[in-house]
Amino acid sequence: METYTSVSDQFVDSTKQQERHYYLLSELQTLVKDLPSSFQQRLSYTTLGDLALALIDGTVYEIVQGLLDIQHLTEKNLYNQRQKLHTEHRILKQDLLRKHKQELQVCKSHNMALLKATQRTEAEALDQRVREEQRMMDEKIIAEIDQKVLDQQNTLEKAGVPGFYITNNPQEVVIQMNLLELILKLQQKETQSGTLP
Repeated sequence: METYTSVSDQFVDSTKQQERHYYLLSELQTLVKDLPSSFQQRLSYTTLGDLALALIDGTVYEIVQGLLDIQHLTEKNLYNQRQKLHTEHRILKQDLLRKHKQELQVCKSHNMALLKATQRTEAEALDQRVREEQRMMDEKIIAEIDQKVLDQQNTLEKAGVPGFYITNNPQEVVIQMNLLELILKLQQKETQSGTLP
């Protein structure tokens, strides 16, 4: 009798999984219609079916949410670093202006031309330094964001999410971003309707 019950339970579980798969596939097909037509053409029924299978138990939702949280923290940290650098630069410029004003007030008229030339050189050197530091910061930010994209692709590929693999091809990255958008929209819909597993 115990064997019969476990076989029956397995059948019920299998039926529930099949129903959930069809539900997810149907929802994905509906959500795809909101995406650009160029993306719709790249998504086959098989890919959507595989994505629906990957979403059945809700684990992928948790992974995507974790990756999103990490991304937001990284973006906030990078933004704060850039703001700090901007503030430091603003203070340096204000200090230089203050110094230049003080020098002009005590400068003798016969040294004025030399002082102004020196101050112009100092201001240009500071401007050059600021531009270089901002460029370096921006390159650092881009490198960190690119690394986060690779980390996300790697994590989702290892989790078996269809369409995810490590690439820096901009068109493929856009497709992956659209897939993530589908996953997030479906998660939001399931959260609101209470159908999450």
